Amino acid sequence: MKTNLLLLSVFFAIIIYANINHWHGITGMTLRDSGIGCFCHNEHPNDSVKVWIEGPDTVYLNDTAYYKIFISGGPAVTGGFNLASYSGILDTTDPLTQILYDELTHSMPKQFVNDTVFWDFIYIAPDSLIVDTLYSAGNSTNNDTIPVYFDKWNHAENLAVHIVEEPVYVANKNLPLENFILFQNYPNPFNPSTKIRFAIPSNVKSEMLNVSLKVYDVLGNEVATLVNEELHTGEYEVHFDASSNSSFRLTRDLTSGIYLYQLKTGNLIQTKKMLLLK
Repeated sequence: MKTNLLLLSVFFAIIIYANINHWHGITGMTLRDSGIGCFCHNEHPNDSVKVWIEGPDTVYLNDTAYYKIFISGGPAVTGGFNLASYSGILDTTDPLTQILYDELTHSMPKQFVNDTVFWDFIYIAPDSLIVDTLYSAGNSTNNDTIPVYFDKWNHAENLAVHIVEEPVYVANKNLPLENFILFQNYPNPFNPSTKIRFAIPSNVKSEMLNVSLKVYDVLGNEVATLVNEELHTGEYEVHFDASSNSSFRLTRDLTSGIYLYQLKTGNLIQTKKMLLLK
């Protein structure tokens, strides 16, 4: 009897604590440390709630990458989350998020829009060549201020992030090349910047080639000119910044979506796709 009363007291203490504190976020709920999830909202995870993280799966040493965490399903009135990294550093860009005990959580619940809610965040990679992991749990509530029973939650699938060395590319004007190559941009997806590398082949008629590298939207409208000049044969790398502070003269503010980048020299043309995720 005493044991049952003790368990009952602990249960109600948790409920009271959760009712007071869930509004401002909570930590230790992810699978990083075998956390039991958003137990204050419901005892067990529920498959009606989907939680996932979007962002690059490869990041350079000590580099900063931009991600989003999404929640859908459940009561879908307001939502909150807890997010942890095994080795990297998490930081906030969303005014409704905060850092507590090296984890990221909501400072205020956020309203669902069309059955989905999301938050932006920053991940700063460690200085070790490892595979890091992002862990998260998210809840979907009916916003009745009582964090039990009707509320639902679930864990996100753990996201592996490969930490790699940044390759060093040097424009080599004396390198004889036979192939005209446009490489895939990196990182991809990106936000707000990415790097585009290309190789210009040897030209027996001239020491220089007219080269253009431009960015287009999926409708074929030009949004930026990255290169438009004569270049020697060799390998080159361009840093493309899609933010409002970009040094390129963007024709308009770029929104999330697929963009095309096209390299031209003489009769040679190559085009590749890249994905901007804001």
